[in-house]
Amino acid sequence: MAPSESTFSPATLAIHADDRINKLTDVAPPIHTSTTFRYPRHAADLQPVPGDVETVDLSTPLVYSRLASSNINRLETILAPLLYPGTPEPELEELSNHVVSYSSGLSAFHALLVNVVPKVVAISGGYHGCYGVISLHQKMHGLKTVDLHASDEEWDKAGLSKGDIVHLETPLNPSGKAFSIAKYAERAHKRGAILSVDATFGPPGLQDPFLWGADVVMHSGTKYIGGHSDLLCGILATKKGVEGGEQAGTLRAERIFLGSVLGGLEGWLGVRSLRTLELRVSRQSENATRIVEWLDRALKGGQDAEIVRSTVESVTHASLQIHDFHWLKKQMPNGFGPVFSIWMKSPQDARQLPSLLKLFHHATSLGGVESLIEWRRMSDSGVDERLLRISIGVENWEDLKADLSQAFKTLKE
Repeated sequence: MAPSESTFSPATLAIHADDRINKLTDVAPPIHTSTTFRYPRHAADLQPVPGDVETVDLSTPLVYSRLASSNINRLETILAPLLYPGTPEPELEELSNHVVSYSSGLSAFHALLVNVVPKVVAISGGYHGCYGVISLHQKMHGLKTVDLHASDEEWDKAGLSKGDIVHLETPLNPSGKAFSIAKYAERAHKRGAILSVDATFGPPGLQDPFLWGADVVMHSGTKYIGGHSDLLCGILATKKGVEGGEQAGTLRAERIFLGSVLGGLEGWLGVRSLRTLELRVSRQSENATRIVEWLDRALKGGQDAEIVRSTVESVTHASLQIHDFHWLKKQMPNGFGPVFSIWMKSPQDARQLPSLLKLFHHATSLGGVESLIEWRRMSDSGVDERLLRISIGVENWEDLKADLSQAFKTLKE
């Protein structure tokens, strides 16, 4: 007896979740670039556009690429079982409508603020681009912010209440540090606010924010969902149930007027990349954790202590948060994020180290199959000039370790 689709793992569904909507004989998904689509030839088959644009979903016939295209429909269909792991097959078709793709991570965050129209957002640290989006909303309608990690009294003083947003990024950019989703879900829901979780640094397979109380999950699909440094993409997914479905329907309708629909080619790139998501992310997570362990032991006097200590001040990564393991290993049971940061002993060393590496590209962004290192001051004016952000790829981890080691030696000389 063949297994039910409901028993398939996310790795299998990443290959087969879109089989049910594939009406072609191509094994590899074709690239669809058309922006407009013919209406049915027979007059009796014509379906006038509904008066309520919020009824647009993945079952809507293709009309114009500003609404949707076949490639992004496939992308959102495949993302459903990855973002809602363990969901029975009959529910996945509906949950595909809960996943909305955008032209970038920042356009997804902007869409969320437009959709919710909060008066207050609790946020702290994380991707600096989100603060740029918030500044636009401050200019338009006086949006206020409060520190995510502030006390309950400070949240209440800021007026954070029903209809507002608590925005948690975990693991955090650029440090890779993790925070308890359940803790912030409880604080947000106690006030009637929604919890949005930017899970870019904890991609599907490593972390399920909905399991711990998230109302909306955001991803910069540019990173691990794309995974090959060739895709600009953003994702919003809403929680299961009627309320989440209604919000997703509104997000999908508002996307039309924000003009932030994902392009057809980008949708195709996303579909291609999701096929190998689990393979890539598990390898990257394992590689990063091993390299962080080596650096941490060296800083504590272990192997290669003299080499590492001569130039490195500290390293941060969720795998080092041993005092948080009582909740963290439940929140990230399959491994930690593939990004970590090191602080060098001087800005000069931080600036010079990337040019001494052979296997790491000195570039911004993260999540690709290749390892990247960034002197973070190149793209974020607010960070310590000693900070280097490292995104680990799928190369052999010992080769990466050796490359870092030789660069530290060169700096020491």
